[in-house]
Amino acid sequence: MATGRNWFEGWRLFGLLTLTLIGLSIWIAAMRQFEVEGVRMVIRFTARTSLLLFCLAFSAAALAQLWPNAWTHWQRRNRRYLGVTFAASHAIHAVAIAAFAVLDPAGFAAAISVVSYIFGGIGYLVIIALTATSFDRTAAMLGPRAWRTLHLVGGYYLLLQFMVSFGKRIPEMPLYALFLVPLAVVFALRMLSMAARPAPRRAQAS
Repeated sequence: MATGRNWFEGWRLFGLLTLTLIGLSIWIAAMRQFEVEGVRMVIRFTARTSLLLFCLAFSAAALAQLWPNAWTHWQRRNRRYLGVTFAASHAIHAVAIAAFAVLDPAGFAAAISVVSYIFGGIGYLVIIALTATSFDRTAAMLGPRAWRTLHLVGGYYLLLQFMVSFGKRIPEMPLYALFLVPLAVVFALRMLSMAARPAPRRAQAS
């Protein structure tokens, strides 16, 4: 399969989306002269782009199974590249967080907690592990069963992490509840997909 046949397939898709994210992040920060508020806007922007890309990647297989069509086949075919672009988005997110810590240490300390450090750190380790095993050679080294387990458990951990990260802001900003909708939809799609799969046949004794 030729995944590089246009700009919306394979690694070209990854490059196009990543360069777009970098350009938009620089533009957003530049609107506020690269000061603290501009950096915080980039943090919010990349949190949302990461959410979108994660949902596209983590729902791809379920959607292709439940509603096979041109879009879901494209999504399933490019799941790897959407996932790696999600990692790039969250890398920009991490750079913006680091810039926030440097520009406004007091504000950063007030906005972060030990729990956020721990679970956010685990989340980044999961993203690194998923990204590192998103290549044919590393996936083959890991083995199919371990690869599936890592990507399944890691995907659900990140889904939970997103739900907590956005959900904890709902008391102050109720509209943040809207960000939980796509996460709930992705979870429901995966459950429906699992239920729709035929039960594995047991080997009959000869």
